[in-house]
Amino acid sequence: MTLSAPPADAADDPRSEHDKMVAGDWYRYRLDPALAEMTTSTQRTCRSITELYDTDRPAAEQMFRDMLGSVGEGVDFRPPLYLDYGTRLHVGDGTFINADFLALGGGRVTIGRNVLIGPSARIYTPQHAMDVEARRAGWERVEPVTIEDDVWLGGNVVVLPGVTIGARSVVGAGSVVVRDVPSDVVVVGNPARVVRSLA
Repeated sequence: MTLSAPPADAADDPRSEHDKMVAGDWYRYRLDPALAEMTTSTQRTCRSITELYDTDRPAAEQMFRDMLGSVGEGVDFRPPLYLDYGTRLHVGDGTFINADFLALGGGRVTIGRNVLIGPSARIYTPQHAMDVEARRAGWERVEPVTIEDDVWLGGNVVVLPGVTIGARSVVGAGSVVVRDVPSDVVVVGNPARVVRSLA
């Protein structure tokens, strides 16, 4: 995806900033009250889940399910968690999300079945403009992140926009994933590199 700047006529696009975001087109995240309200509402729900988890776990789990785009059976999580747009996160059956999870931006994040996500994992979907004037004006695009079935993300892993992590792969703690990871491998480092095969 070209990230230098939006086209000259981008400001004339009549669609809402939300619709442009969901389509993966250039949009201005800081100028739209509706987007601000969506993120504020989602972040408020995340805080409520954290507060409720110890005293009424079933209610906290229902709030989690209601906030997300889709949630499979047997999904387990530990608060706190931090999301911008809950409806953009989709989690498959049997996945476990450990404490201090963050999924930032409005790109679609798809987490498959039986994924293990270590503490303080970070998933980023926004790509700001490289052109400084466009960046000052608040333009960005989002790219989806996909984590396929049976992946294990170690603690403090960072996954950058547009990345797909292949099924059954393991990402070592503290790694920064900047490009797609094939299935059945172990990757570690910054940037994350394949260090062994699991096949």
